[in-house]
Amino acid sequence: MPWIKKSVSITATEIQLLAHYIHSLCGINIEPSKAYLLETRLGKLLETENCDSFTALYYKAKSDPDKRLEKQIIDAITTNETLFFRDGSPFELLKHKIIPEVIDLRTATVKSGAPAIRIWSAACSTGQEIFSIAIILKELLGSTNTFNISLIGTDISDAAIKQASYGAYNKFEIERGLARERLLRYFSAVGESWKINDEIRSMATFKKFNLMGSFAGVGKFDIIFCRNVAIYFTLEDRMRLFDKMANCLEEDGYLIIGATESLTGVCPRFIPKRHLKSIFYQLR
Repeated sequence: MPWIKKSVSITATEIQLLAHYIHSLCGINIEPSKAYLLETRLGKLLETENCDSFTALYYKAKSDPDKRLEKQIIDAITTNETLFFRDGSPFELLKHKIIPEVIDLRTATVKSGAPAIRIWSAACSTGQEIFSIAIILKELLGSTNTFNISLIGTDISDAAIKQASYGAYNKFEIERGLARERLLRYFSAVGESWKINDEIRSMATFKKFNLMGSFAGVGKFDIIFCRNVAIYFTLEDRMRLFDKMANCLEEDGYLIIGATESLTGVCPRFIPKRHLKSIFYQLR
């Protein structure tokens, strides 16, 4: 009879231990009802790291001076679920209202040189959101040389940042949300993948960043996208996060969060506004 490796079950003590550890690393709050995520997402690491329990995995990660295993745990736990032009409405809002208003404001107030436009995708995952924004800017402006455009994508996952920086996507990733016309215009086939063209790729910069950490040196932005990440945080962490984001937004800037999210009771510094089917936030 062939030998079959037994799966290791996670104990209540290990759930508490790892949930606390993961929260300290990246702010993700794993409720007891979602403990199965620890078992399913970290289970493979037990085998690759030759650990016979989740406790052993925890202590191995804690004692690793290179933080290699810590990075793998973050990559395993974080949800890099995204697609081009996700949810549609925010990008229509961006194209028809926000970017035209930002262009008018910055053009009217610039004293010398090219007007600056700074946009931050605060949980950029594998880059689809920031490249969707770049495509809209390209389609609106034609030549982007008349503006000093800075698109920043940040994420806590090393694997996500690596893929975003390279800008290549498989057939499944490309087909989700991207019209064929845009695919052929802005991407080139490379083997079995599609790579975004250099003109669009060069518009964005990607960096690893922990939203739970200090925002010192982040700077000010005209537009901040922070969609579908704060839902994994506790209320207290959400309050701290959006208070820090308020400090990073220009006085007349725009904050866009997820369609199911709200800042009511989270950050009184923001006021919600509506345009057609979309809600966005500005500073009071």
